[in-house]
Amino acid sequence: MNLRILKSHSIPEREKDLNLAVSRSHMIEHRTKKRVRYGETDKMGYLYYGHYASLYEIGRTEMIRDLVMPYADLENKYGLMMPVLKLECRYLRPALYDDHLTILTRLPELPGKLIYFDHEIYNQKEELLNTGKTTLFFVDMKTNKRVSTPSYILDPLKESF
Repeated sequence: MNLRILKSHSIPEREKDLNLAVSRSHMIEHRTKKRVRYGETDKMGYLYYGHYASLYEIGRTEMIRDLVMPYADLENKYGLMMPVLKLECRYLRPALYDDHLTILTRLPELPGKLIYFDHEIYNQKEELLNTGKTTLFFVDMKTNKRVSTPSYILDPLKESF
């Protein structure tokens, strides 16, 4: 498993904006690797900008797989979907054809009605290429209604915080 528990004493920016007085003592960090394939690049040899959302998804799904269970089980066994509500992306440097990328995904807080992920993409030289944030929510596939984080997700996450 590529997980780390980190000490953090800062309040996430989104909570500062909401003027919430919340203190955080831990976050979960996960790393996974992916190589940039030729078909993912544009004419300049850069990773096409639209593929960064896919890198975030790889990071999220591998983190959830390592901490809780595969996404496929969430959908097929439990009837739970996790649609993306919001995605933010900041391009700092281009990822190039054949770069070996590290996708760093952080879970900065335990989920409630929403689950937040912070993302950083690094190349093999450990240069920061891209940062992003995604916000997802939980949907019961039978009722097609939003639900709070189910205990079968929350309980394993609590063990890591």
